[in-house]
Amino acid sequence: MSREELLYEGKAKKIFSTEDPDQVRVEYKDDATAFNGEKQGQIPGKGELNNRISAFFFEYLGRKGIPHHFLGTLSPREQLVKHVTILPVEVVVRNRAAGSLASRLGLEEGRVFTRPVVEFYLKDDELGDPLINEDHIALLQLATGEQVTGMRETALRVNEHLSALMAEKGIILVDFKLEFGVNGGGELLLADEISPDTCRFWDRETDEKLDKDRFRRDLGHVEEAYREIWHRLGGEAHV
Repeated sequence: MSREELLYEGKAKKIFSTEDPDQVRVEYKDDATAFNGEKQGQIPGKGELNNRISAFFFEYLGRKGIPHHFLGTLSPREQLVKHVTILPVEVVVRNRAAGSLASRLGLEEGRVFTRPVVEFYLKDDELGDPLINEDHIALLQLATGEQVTGMRETALRVNEHLSALMAEKGIILVDFKLEFGVNGGGELLLADEISPDTCRFWDRETDEKLDKDRFRRDLGHVEEAYREIWHRLGGEAHV
């Protein structure tokens, strides 16, 4: 396998092989998409910011005992991660009503839940990433029962840790999407990315959106919102 072989290109990242078959290189792109690719554009600096933000979150969660694929940052927009097989199930944790859940259930945006809501979605762009349950996962053999339990439990732990962290930064963690992969040894690992592309972040004082909803809703100042998250996490003001 060539060191520079492109293994996969998604909406926001490219995955390359390395000399070590157990490791791959991830390159973050400035490309932005929404509504399953129907809306497309670019956010200058997004790749670099998401690379740094995601690395920060993985390192933080690792210190909390959550196993993940992240190994280290290679460059401003590249990182080295463990080679995993991504399970075709997206796990979403919601602390407040927003996005598709708000519209699907007729809830006022921002409604605070008394407990986190965990949802599963089939990772399939052609089908629009439909909402599924544990019976569907078993029927389609998308993951084992043990893996589903592990994903749910890990997602709730991530929610607990990230909600507390972001509260310290004056940010509300409204909801977020996680993906999981399995390494060669069969270990379930938190994978993909954790960034303003995959999380809803609201300013605690103003409810200002500091995430990809600014792109989805044409609110403007998208790059500035991503930079603000990085700045609140302690990163330098300009990257």
